[in-house]
Amino acid sequence: MSCLTLTVIGCSGSVPGPQSAASCYLVEADGFRLVMDLGSGAIGPLQRHCAIAEIDAVLLSHLHPDHCIDVLPLYVARTYGPGGKRPRLPVYGPAGAGADLARAYPGRDDPGLGGAFEFAELSPGRVPIGPLAVTVARVAHPVPTWAIRIEHGGRSVVYSADSGPCDALVELARGADLFLCEASYVEDESNPPDLHLTGAEAGEHAAKAGVRRLVLTHIPPWYDPTQALTAAGRTFDGPIELARPGSSYQV
Repeated sequence: MSCLTLTVIGCSGSVPGPQSAASCYLVEADGFRLVMDLGSGAIGPLQRHCAIAEIDAVLLSHLHPDHCIDVLPLYVARTYGPGGKRPRLPVYGPAGAGADLARAYPGRDDPGLGGAFEFAELSPGRVPIGPLAVTVARVAHPVPTWAIRIEHGGRSVVYSADSGPCDALVELARGADLFLCEASYVEDESNPPDLHLTGAEAGEHAAKAGVRRLVLTHIPPWYDPTQALTAAGRTFDGPIELARPGSSYQV
């Protein structure tokens, strides 16, 4: 059976932290390399695990900077790096991703980001990307945001992206071998609705979905991540751990 591997590149929530870039994960199978989110500060540590030229596709869950803004330095590297301009790279994301990212890089109108990337708009359901069977579902967040399920060789990884409590996330994660779930909020604060999960809510979603393993991510640098870990352990009785930069999971 071929292996599905997930490597944590960056897992800091909302902003890069002193120990981690913002959200970015490398998914590998059969020699294919998919970068899932490319948040602020992630392009540097990504190159410890995957050369720029080795990236086969990028998948963006949503267009908040901590999940997408390093597409811009990726554009620079692929356009002006050694060896000359590279072929257009597939970038899957919410509607308008190319135009929104271009506005963050003024003066690149001809051909702009479209000269380096081939943008494809996500919609609910299956999205075949290389050898990977990818399914996306809209989750609870202020901007269009897609949780992501990746299957290969009978194994599955689900990534919550950013989401408040959401039935769609439970259904997408149903029976997953690994559930990479955000846990941005602590339990003792008045949290805005439809924005993020607490550690306990991440555990509840994992329990309802019947996942095999829970990895907590997207914890802002101003919170103690052990609080999320403890809270999740009260609502999910399976294996739980914190995402850490450089950690790799063979699913």
